[in-house]
Amino acid sequence: MIKLLFIYSVLFLSNLQKDAIRDIGIAMKAGSAKELINFCNATMEIRINGESTNYDKNQAKVTLRNFFNEYPPQDFSYTVKGSSSDNLKYTIGVYTHEKGSFRVVMFIKKIDNAYLIDTLNFSKE
Repeated sequence: MIKLLFIYSVLFLSNLQKDAIRDIGIAMKAGSAKELINFCNATMEIRINGESTNYDKNQAKVTLRNFFNEYPPQDFSYTVKGSSSDNLKYTIGVYTHEKGSFRVVMFIKKIDNAYLIDTLNFSKE
């Protein structure tokens, strides 16, 4: 419980624009759809094991909550972080749960001075 309170306070106090990638990682590690959705575009693509759907924020939140409930997190870490000249950031990470792990690829776009997840792809490793 103390760990979650610490994570939430870090997210609340941090500047969303300053280090969105770090804060997204904290939300992933906590398995918090409620916090992660704050970093999502109004419409986004979520792909889980090859099945892809476009969602609005409300639908995405439900899908992420179901994912985190089915695969409670043990850890999340980035293996690759990069960006392109057109304000697109991308990351590759590993989301570890009790029974295995997922490779997580995110495409994060700059929209109205904020970086927001546009595509989130979970692939079982």
